[in-house]
Amino acid sequence: MHSAVFLIEFGAIILGLGLLGRVAGRLKFSPIPLYLLAGLAFGTGGLLPMGASEEFVAIGAEIGVILLLLMLGLEYTASDLVSNLKTQYPAGLVDFGLNAVPGAVAALLMGWGPVAAVVLAGVTWISSSGVIAKVMGDLGRVGNRETPVILSILVLEDLAMAVYLPIITALLAGVSLAAGSATLAIALGVAGAVLFIAVRFGRHISRFVSSDDPEKLLLVVLGLTLLVAGIAQQLQVSAAVGAFLVGIALSGEVAEGTHTLLSPLRDLFAAVFFVFFGLHTDPASIPPVLLPALALAVVTAGTKIATGYWAAKRAGVGVKGRWRAGGTLVARGEFSIVIAGLAVTAGIEPAMGPLATAYVLILVVIGPLTARYTEPVAAWVSSRRTPPGPAALAAVPSQPGSQEDLKDQAQDPAGRA
Repeated sequence: MHSAVFLIEFGAIILGLGLLGRVAGRLKFSPIPLYLLAGLAFGTGGLLPMGASEEFVAIGAEIGVILLLLMLGLEYTASDLVSNLKTQYPAGLVDFGLNAVPGAVAALLMGWGPVAAVVLAGVTWISSSGVIAKVMGDLGRVGNRETPVILSILVLEDLAMAVYLPIITALLAGVSLAAGSATLAIALGVAGAVLFIAVRFGRHISRFVSSDDPEKLLLVVLGLTLLVAGIAQQLQVSAAVGAFLVGIALSGEVAEGTHTLLSPLRDLFAAVFFVFFGLHTDPASIPPVLLPALALAVVTAGTKIATGYWAAKRAGVGVKGRWRAGGTLVARGEFSIVIAGLAVTAGIEPAMGPLATAYVLILVVIGPLTARYTEPVAAWVSSRRTPPGPAALAAVPSQPGSQEDLKDQAQDPAGRA
């Protein structure tokens, strides 16, 4: 009887996600807000709470995060990663300063204390790699000049999680300074070792897992990823960071084949992940934190746009590409929810989960819109400020970045100019 109820519940979840995905596709909209809303509807305090499939959904959600980061890692080579770290680290520092500080300040203003401030800083700091990768693909911007800048910032954020997550785990557990320092040292050592292996022995790893048989390739890559993620988590490193570094270690035909095979699995379990977070949030707890979440979303959307604009300008990208880079980085998602979930589980601040849910809901709705419309809106505002006439027209060729803008327009011909 229990297994029958489980199959009915889980089947209903998957069917519902498929239908919601269709609706989102027809509306040309990210399905993530709909997945979160579905979780709210069928979770604690929702319309029809589920119980039998909850444990399986929790495991599926964890696999979803792992696959999201594995697939992101497949987009890079180890040499690309090292090069990005050397050249783009100032952008990572600016990203941290502009986007973590608002979250910390908001937590302190609400009287949540210093530990909650560190947690909320992470929630507002980290962009959603999964949402952003999907948005760039949907908009056809993977080959644009600003895309390497966007990806570099995402990589730096993901690697920063190898340091940040052990810190907040120690803070939430209330361990001593010595124990926390030991945990951080272990985490950094493990992340550094995995990165070293990926850089030095990536070709050998790719050769080891390579196979002409899709079934064998899928089993070996998935098994290796889950194994490394589990070991990383056991050693107080994020399982997602471990999966990301596995993706970096794979290259060439192996990476291409893995991407093709795992994309459907990633989409399935990623959807389950967002539903799972919604299942554990009482919808009645969201209205009291809606205004703070909205204010925080507006502020940090602006700071992300400023981050992307500055980083793209520093990389020599034209003005249009700078605005596109900023608008694309706005979405928050998986890591924000993971970080807030740690705090909720530890019982630090009950309102953290609802606030993070409302915050992510707002920004996964706004994120695809800012990615599409930030640059056209900025161009319209600029044209309104520029007085018409021959003098203004004559000044156009001499504007900084105008040649880059022509390149951007050629690479992004769908009228995002």
